[in-house]
Amino acid sequence: MNKSFPLILRRATYNLRGGFLVRPLIIALTLGCAGALLSWLEEMVPAVSAWVPRAIFPSHADPQVAQVILGGVATSMMTVVSIVFAILLMTLTLASMQFSPRIIMSFSRDRVTQWTLGVFLGTFSYCMAALPAARSLPHPFAPVATVLGAMLLALICVGWLLFFIHHISQAISVNHIVDRIATETEGVIDEVMLWPHWPERLHQTQAPPATPDEVAVAAAESGYIRFIDTRRLLVLAKQYRVRIRVLRRVGHFVPAGIPVAMVAKGDRLDDDGRARLLSAFDMGPTRTLQQDVEFGVLQIVDIALKAISPAVNDPSTGINCVDQLSRIMIRFASRQPPDELMFDPPGVIRVSLGWIQFPRLLDAAFEQIRMYAKGDVAVSLRLLRALGDIAASTPDAEFRQILVERGWRTVAGCAEKLGPDEMRELRTRQEGLAALAGVVSS
Repeated sequence: MNKSFPLILRRATYNLRGGFLVRPLIIALTLGCAGALLSWLEEMVPAVSAWVPRAIFPSHADPQVAQVILGGVATSMMTVVSIVFAILLMTLTLASMQFSPRIIMSFSRDRVTQWTLGVFLGTFSYCMAALPAARSLPHPFAPVATVLGAMLLALICVGWLLFFIHHISQAISVNHIVDRIATETEGVIDEVMLWPHWPERLHQTQAPPATPDEVAVAAAESGYIRFIDTRRLLVLAKQYRVRIRVLRRVGHFVPAGIPVAMVAKGDRLDDDGRARLLSAFDMGPTRTLQQDVEFGVLQIVDIALKAISPAVNDPSTGINCVDQLSRIMIRFASRQPPDELMFDPPGVIRVSLGWIQFPRLLDAAFEQIRMYAKGDVAVSLRLLRALGDIAASTPDAEFRQILVERGWRTVAGCAEKLGPDEMRELRTRQEGLAALAGVVSS
């Protein structure tokens, strides 16, 4: 199935930022080409070698010295690459076991790790590409300037290795992991939700109901919806003079053969049109942070649930996760969700699709933590404070009412396991939340 060019470009860009393959490969190929080009230029223009001081290379005509240095640097770099991979695999294993398997994707997007692998592999490629130029026959030639570049790269790699070890020691810190996930999630919110929240905004026209002439368009492959090209859907709907109703939102799993959209007047849509419609959906085996705000929230929730479980009993980590979740919810509440109805021309509905709304994301962020933390005073108090911070940051009265209701639900759950003294502090904080939100408690 052919994907639209913008979708292919977006996927390539996302993979460039989020994998161990593309960026290290580009760096390795670039340095390899640099080694081959510099050695060739040095042979074509002998004056380039004259710039290298004699103190470093007393004999510019001895190729054996160049061969030994280039071979030694290349061999040592592969040894260092093995060490880097061992450290990286150990880090991924510990992080996935201690926190959550979902955060492995966050580690794979770490640019420092990608650059580390790329620089080491690139130094090896540089040396191997330059090594054939150092020869004794038919006439001796030593690419001394190229060898000097290899020595400089080796020194850079030594310093980079120390920096990488320091970076990894920080990267496995739970505070660093959660902060990085929260930052990436805020980036998704800024990209998807472009406009500030407007509480007085008029509600859109209700989505049209299902009609008998609707035709289902089933998914050709199983996977999670990672990105929806809404502009392409609108263009296709106008081109074929149909109305498209998307059944699953970003982040939902769609098995193969299950309808992903319904098309009104679907008899106008031929096989090529169905294929083009499906190409507007980027689907894969895992969720990503392309448009899926909820996925970032769930990663932090997984860490919090494991931290406050009886087996681990680490409320400090749970509190840190709640703090970061409140940061995400404040950003989300300050932005306007994308339009669920798309018109072209004005007044004619062409596409209807769903986006996650504030109540649903709020439940995804705090509901499971609330249930697990019924007997934990510290985490429950921080939950109430987080709800209060969100309420203080949003002018939307409807949002504040929802936050107060979640606060009373938190207090009611804690009343099942906590004593009067602990409940007194919880109720005081909940009353402060209600007063902040302008809601009178009953």
